[in-house]
Amino acid sequence: MYSRILSAAVQGIDAYIVKVEVHLDSALPAYTTVGLPDGAVRESRERVNAAIKNSGFLFPQKRITVNLAPAAIKKEGAAFDLPIALGILAATGQLSTGRLARMILLGELALDGNLRPVRGALPIAGALIEKQIEYMALPEANSAEAAMVEGLDVFPLKSLREAVSFLNGEIELKPVCIDPQSLFDVAKDYPVDFSDVRGQEHAKRAIEVSAAGGHNVLMIGPPGSGKTMLAKRLPTIMPPLVMEEALETTKIYSVAGHLPPRTPLLSVRPFRNPHHTISDAGLIGGGQIPRPGEVSLAHKGVLFLDELPEFRKNVLEVLRQPIEDGEVTITRTKMSVTYPANFNLVAAMNPCPCGYYGHPTRECRCSATQVQKYLAHISGPLLDRIDIHVEVPAIEYKHLAAESSGEKSAGIRERVISARHIQAERFQHVRSISVNADMGTREIRKYCPIDKEGELLLKSAMDSLGLSARAYDRIIKVSRTIADLDMSANIRPEHLAEAIQYRNLDREFWI
Repeated sequence: MYSRILSAAVQGIDAYIVKVEVHLDSALPAYTTVGLPDGAVRESRERVNAAIKNSGFLFPQKRITVNLAPAAIKKEGAAFDLPIALGILAATGQLSTGRLARMILLGELALDGNLRPVRGALPIAGALIEKQIEYMALPEANSAEAAMVEGLDVFPLKSLREAVSFLNGEIELKPVCIDPQSLFDVAKDYPVDFSDVRGQEHAKRAIEVSAAGGHNVLMIGPPGSGKTMLAKRLPTIMPPLVMEEALETTKIYSVAGHLPPRTPLLSVRPFRNPHHTISDAGLIGGGQIPRPGEVSLAHKGVLFLDELPEFRKNVLEVLRQPIEDGEVTITRTKMSVTYPANFNLVAAMNPCPCGYYGHPTRECRCSATQVQKYLAHISGPLLDRIDIHVEVPAIEYKHLAAESSGEKSAGIRERVISARHIQAERFQHVRSISVNADMGTREIRKYCPIDKEGELLLKSAMDSLGLSARAYDRIIKVSRTIADLDMSANIRPEHLAEAIQYRNLDREFWI
């Protein structure tokens, strides 16, 4: 007796079809799973056995062999519980096979036969359209997530018994329908706003430039100066996610198992704020079967690293690849997966261990050696990959006591969106570049011409600050963004002068 059920699994954020084959043999009762199963898959036999019996079906007293094909790829997780159980019921004649040939099934079984949610429903649903499979049945908790993919009928299931009744034609289930636009409408209002930040106009401007051009930012200032407030408000001035970006971000959260309950689609840009004790695997991703790290969970959003020098040096150094490439590749003995990691890095730090170096009213207790040792945690190559360095000084009382609030996020966001539209037109025929921060040397030469007056200003700044060649490119890219905010086709000397100000920390603290 033999049956075959179609299921699916994910590797990275890419999905592939898994054929669950069940063979029953008239021999001594036994249960074997083959096809490179991990511990969770091997343990499915106990869940499947109990779920079948508690759902009122007969569990065969035969030798049962379950094969998960393709056998060369390691299988992990509990999503194969439902197809294995249905395969056993189909092989024993308790389930009709009429609908099985055109449908993907997955779900984790509880011992009473109810279905629990699984990871990776959205990337699996997206892959089915490419393979011309039109039907999918999975736990009810995952159904709205999978239904975000157009052209796929997604049927929600509550239990093994309901799944059997549906496949036998005893009951009819309606496919889940979701209006994606309604999810974006709900996400328009943020709980925070830029008008909450008093003073710090120079830092606010730097954050606006960062949002407009996708530039990374390092803020340096004493405790309580507003660095965290500014970072948390960066997503509120970034352009709203488009559907393609939202789906890509949601896929990562789905695979990682971090998708919030009753949230089928992430319709706002993510903001990730890992603690400085995080490991390199937690930041970049890893594990025996690689999972996304914080850099991938921040995809299309903001990765905020507070107290930057407190992070271990090896943790900071692994940031180089995702900052440069917009993705991270994790290699293991038997597999290599690539996760997207295109984020805005916002880092914050104190100027010294006590936090009051250069403070106008409070005395710094750190020696020169302690300050240098503290700052040495950030390597030159990493610092060069951060486009904007901005000082966030202590807030004066007159700003805290002022009755008038600053500009709201909505007004700043309009300027940012206008600048992004200019960049979209500029790079419409350039592959893999969407914002100024993504430009390479060739694009800088093509799209960022500088007149003689600007060249003299830039040469003077390079000589006095001792900046590297990479810092030179960063200044030009930032000045291009400032010109876009100014609706200027050409980079003028005042745009370069502002961009050079955002490298002043090179001179003040690291030279």
